[in-house]
Amino acid sequence: MTSSMFQEIFAFILSTLGWVLVSSTLPTDYWKVSSLDGTVITTATYWSNLWKTCVTDSTGVSNCKDFASMLALDGYIQACRGLMIAAICLGFFGSISALVGMKCTKIGGNDKNKARIACFAGGNFILSGLCSLSACSLYAHRITTEFFDPMYIAQKYELGAALFIGWSGSVLCILGGSMLCCSITASFPKSQSQVNYIYNGAVSHSHISSYPRGQAKSANQRPPPDYSSSSRTQHFDKNAYV
Repeated sequence: MTSSMFQEIFAFILSTLGWVLVSSTLPTDYWKVSSLDGTVITTATYWSNLWKTCVTDSTGVSNCKDFASMLALDGYIQACRGLMIAAICLGFFGSISALVGMKCTKIGGNDKNKARIACFAGGNFILSGLCSLSACSLYAHRITTEFFDPMYIAQKYELGAALFIGWSGSVLCILGGSMLCCSITASFPKSQSQVNYIYNGAVSHSHISSYPRGQAKSANQRPPPDYSSSSRTQHFDKNAYV
């Protein structure tokens, strides 16, 4: 019981830390940064995220432009927005459910109900990590495809710091959620019928194995009556007292 409680606490810390990293990824500026490959003199640095695109000149002054229309965006940016928002919402509900379902808290009902709630929280954290992982991977795939395409002549970009933060948070969410789901096994002991079945099977096996090979005694066969003098005397004495 104590080990599973510590496992739940450690899983909750991992999952919450991963959710915080995933949440901090969404407003981070540097999802992609202009590449310096083949450039001798750099006069400006281009960078963008899911909400805006910016340029920073050599003096450090930045000029940004928000994406005006959501429907006019590329499909991968819209998909990344939706996946990241879903990841943040799932992680939020997972954190609340984990607080209710852990054994160290006083709310949530009995152990079985708390175990179900903890399993639900672990599933939310796993889904949150998968959504964030998919969004960061999709965005990175677009960057690398344009970078290695020889026919692409526009500005090429490299992976920004936000993608690495998102990947790290996704891994922590998946690990913490998996540990949270595995920690509930101690709350569901073996049923009494299964224990009785194993016990009866062991008794019947030992009873049959006590006979020599080829002379195993049937379960319904009764032993032959003993007509010795001692048994008749005992039977007579018993009836005499009645």
